[in-house]
Amino acid sequence: MTHDLTKALTGISGILVTPYDAAGEIAPDKLAPIIDRAIGAGVHIPVVNGNTGEFYALTTDEACTMVRAVTQMVAGRAPVLAGVGRGIRDACVLARASADAGADALMIHQPPDPFVSPRGTVDYIKAVRDASGGLPVMLYLRNDTMGPEGIARLCEVEGVKGVKWATPHPLNLARAIAACPDHIVWVGGLAEVWAPPLYAVGARGFTSGLINVWPERSMEIHAALDAGDYPTANHLIDEMRVFEDIRAEEQNGTNVTGVKAALMAIGQDCGPTRPPSAWPLTDRQQAALDGFIKANGLAGL
Repeated sequence: MTHDLTKALTGISGILVTPYDAAGEIAPDKLAPIIDRAIGAGVHIPVVNGNTGEFYALTTDEACTMVRAVTQMVAGRAPVLAGVGRGIRDACVLARASADAGADALMIHQPPDPFVSPRGTVDYIKAVRDASGGLPVMLYLRNDTMGPEGIARLCEVEGVKGVKWATPHPLNLARAIAACPDHIVWVGGLAEVWAPPLYAVGARGFTSGLINVWPERSMEIHAALDAGDYPTANHLIDEMRVFEDIRAEEQNGTNVTGVKAALMAIGQDCGPTRPPSAWPLTDRQQAALDGFIKANGLAGL
């Protein structure tokens, strides 16, 4: 099946969790009902090896296994975006594995190296894309301090189709959009809560961890934003804000914890998170999550 990647990127990029078994080993088969429900709800582009997938807690071999398993489970029903990153050699190994698995595009995590440079990042992106045999690329920016000119240099690399903007700085996003090539798709990378202000300056589509638990609500929010109906979008977001508030606690250390705890609560146990992510939720956090699950009738779905 041929997919329109540009259109898909303006939809919801659903960041899948990485399930573990009782021994703490990856258990990708547990994702099957989560993927089926998300795609059935209309989620546009499943993402494997993203941060909600605990990318930095996985070995490179585990990440390779996950991308192979997810592309098989998606089975062509939607384009698959495969996260890659870490040291250049690991990133290239994972890029090759993602291409071999049938992923449609790469999401290149911003290098966390303490001595990263903008021009070195250009070389990094080129090498990773070449290793994949030329798959299209989405850049994942969690730090925008290189400024619009530096971001423009990254977006000028052949094959870069989009940017996942994951900083809470809408005005910096507007400046970057103005400085970069017109073909770039700018995706809100801070989930539903930040989608409206990022949409207001030019982003389209957003990433979501909620899709693991409640993809229907994510789709409703996307439809409202695409229609320019900000009041409805904000109302829908307010009704799921407690979920995102839990995920934002402890310096975002409960980001994946909240998703996996919610999955347990609705009967789709994907195991705990790995350190340094927090596990489990505190009693207060769990009580708030249980209230959210009950209020929205999500248990047992």
